[in-house]
Formats: sequence, C-alpha cells, structure tokens
Amino acid sequence: MKVAMFSTKSFDREYFNRFNVPGEHDFTFFEAPLNENTTNLAQDYAGVCVFVNDKVNNQVIGSLRENGVKLIALRCAGFNNVDLRTAKEFSIPVVRVPAYSPYAVAEHAVALILTLNRKTHKAFNRIREHNFSLERLVGFDLHGKTVGVVGTGQIGGIFCQNMLGFGCEVLAFDQYPDDILAQKGVKYVTFDELLKQSDIISLHCPLTPETFHLIGKKEIGLMKKGVMLINTSRGALINTKAAIKALKNGHLGYLGIDVYEQEEHLFFRDLSERIIQDDLISRLLTFPNVLITAHQGFFTNEALEEITKVTLKNLSQFEKGEKLENEILIH
Repeated sequence: MKVAMFSTKSFDREYFNRFNVPGEHDFTFFEAPLNENTTNLAQDYAGVCVFVNDKVNNQVIGSLRENGVKLIALRCAGFNNVDLRTAKEFSIPVVRVPAYSPYAVAEHAVALILTLNRKTHKAFNRIREHNFSLERLVGFDLHGKTVGVVGTGQIGGIFCQNMLGFGCEVLAFDQYPDDILAQKGVKYVTFDELLKQSDIISLHCPLTPETFHLIGKKEIGLMKKGVMLINTSRGALINTKAAIKALKNGHLGYLGIDVYEQEEHLFFRDLSERIIQDDLISRLLTFPNVLITAHQGFFTNEALEEITKVTLKNLSQFEKGEKLENEILIH
C-alpha cells in the first residue's frame, strides 16, 4: 500500500523501516504536518498516516478524497484532530492505535510528580555548577497523600495502581468505574469531591467537546491551596490562562504538563534559535513550580514498536479487505 506519512521524525523512519516487511507497504516520509496547505503531498497515495498535531478537518479530508486517499491511519490513540463525520460521509475509514504502551504514559505522569516534588531537575543543574546546597529543595512524602485520577481507562488505571504502590489514597472519577480497581482500593467519587479532596490531581481522559477546558477557573477554585496538577493526556483539558492565574496567586502549587493547548506550533521541533511567539507558554516557563515536557509520555522503545506494528497491521487489513479491528466508528 502506498502511504504518505506526515509529521515524521527520525524515530518514525527508523521504526517503520525496521518493521515494514519489504514490499508490503511503500512509505513516503514527509516532515511537514498535514493541514490545508499540504494535502497536495498526498496526491495519488492510497492512505495517509498522521500524528497528534496533524489537522484532519473537513477541508483536509475533502482534499484527500480528491487526491485519491482511501484510508486515514492515526499512529496514536487520540483522534480529536480528525473530523470523523466528514470522513464517514466520504467513506474514508479512520484507524488508530488504541493502546501502545499505557505503562509509558502512566510512568511519565509519575516522573512529573516526583520531579516537581523533589526538585531533582533543579538539583541536577545545581550539582553541574558545583552547588551542593539543599536550600529551597525541600519536598514532601508522597506516601499518605490523596491522589485524584480523572479517567481510569488503561493509562489511568495503571497510574492508579502506581499511586497505590506509593501508599497513596487514590480517588477516581470516571463515567464507567472499574470494579477491579475499586477492589484494589481505588475509591470512586464525584468530580467535585475529587477536586476538593486531592493533594495531587492527574488527568487521564480524552479530549472531547465535553472535556474541553475540563479544568478552568471554577474547578481550580474547588481544589486545595497548593495542589499539584498533572496532565499527560491532551493540552486543552486545562484552561492555560486560568492555570497561570492560579499559579500567580499561589492557589495552584505545582503544574506538570506533557501536553499543551497550542503545542502543534511548538512541540516535536527544535526552536532553540527562535523567539517563541506563544506568550502563554513563555509565561509558564517563568514559574519555578512548573515542569513542561514536550509530549514525550509515549516515548519508549516498547511504545514505538507497538505503534509501528499496529499501524502496519491496520494498513494491511485495509489493503486485504479484512475487518478493521481498530477503526473509529461513530453513529
């Protein structure tokens, strides 16, 4: 199958070239993202392979159809960047990688918590400058703290178990509670109760119209003063302006994010020699109690292998006319 892959980096080329059976699929790797201005690159390709920040809106899908594209393959789990209704209208299936390594993302959320708390990133920089002082590096015991988990799917469920392992009290909110997690000690509560009782809150839910700005001024106002907020899901779950205001007045004690509302203009590229035009992320970077990573939660060898293998399987199933196990269906 002839496939145009957008937003590619060196690791995409490495893994797909390694696992693609010679002659099975013909990939062209484009570093450019897919959007309204780059659909011409997909001319005469049977499929496109896209990532989290590619734009697959109605205009893009219409252009892809005109170019002969018959399949949209996401090499990620989230699909909020795809207009599924337009794809269905044009009879273009959309497939994804529903679970590549939930452990990778859950463990990255833990890393953000531990780093923010014990300030290991600051200690590392101090030691490199021969500054062995412990001033302003005090943290807190994670053991015994109340951790609120919003969303207990595969990633959120593993994160819950990680936190139970640290000796935390784990509260959770999900429309579909997990009985197995409840048996292990996770307590399901209302969303407001979780916000009010938690010392640490970690978001593990998809971005939908209902969850857009799930955490805003009102929600932060319900949280404990000094709360730690962690987001490894999708940037727009948090209203960044509200978070900045809460950081300024001290209500939000820590913020750890691996995703950002406007990350499509920043993440996955080297901008070290440029002036960042995004005032919000520039402001976030001034806070000593904010830790930002550039959407690397998924970035483990195991996850990259699984993403590659499942994507290749999705392409092969389509080409052979088989049932698409990972097709995103809407009603």
